[in-house]
Amino acid sequence: MRKYKHIIFDIDGTLIDTEEAILQSLQDTVHEILHKDIEKSELRFALGIPGSMTLRTLGITDTEHANSRWNEHLLKYKSRIRLFDGIPQLLGNLKMNGYQLGIVTSKTRNEYTTDFAVPFALSDYFCTVICVEDTLRPKPFPEPLLSYLNASHINAENAIYIGDTIYDSQCAQKAGVDFGFAAWGNAATQGVQADYLFKRPADIPFFLIKS
Repeated sequence: MRKYKHIIFDIDGTLIDTEEAILQSLQDTVHEILHKDIEKSELRFALGIPGSMTLRTLGITDTEHANSRWNEHLLKYKSRIRLFDGIPQLLGNLKMNGYQLGIVTSKTRNEYTTDFAVPFALSDYFCTVICVEDTLRPKPFPEPLLSYLNASHINAENAIYIGDTIYDSQCAQKAGVDFGFAAWGNAATQGVQADYLFKRPADIPFFLIKS
């Protein structure tokens, strides 16, 4: 009997490749507001957490203004954002095999729409979408996944969460949900606990549909 009913995805670094655009635009924002030049390697902690949390960590107090400026800078690098190879085929395969698909992301609802739903036209695949403002505490806290489980009326053992950062892994662990690491978005697996290691999107149906 198939173990999972719902397969839940992170977006950045899992469905779409946004790393270069996010880090370059954040670098521009920090230079504009703090008048500092910070190497992109030192900003990688920002991948996978809400923008406001990133900005506070960098010492920026007016996070609303800074996040607005960050989004403005991000527009310059939109052409660098792309779907990872094989994602549309993956989603179609999973839907065809009867899985319910969902999203748990650190994006705001507006960012979800403008960065993902509209440009890539994949939102119809997903039955439930939890964005950062839908819970009081974001990843790595368990609330986003617990909110998803509640909204979908399922138990933790009925779902798997697939993401590319330690924040995704920690969120899943604390919510009691199995975790699949999307290594195509982040090859640095050290310190990330996962129930599955997926090296490419096609690995997901290979492991899950046959389980």
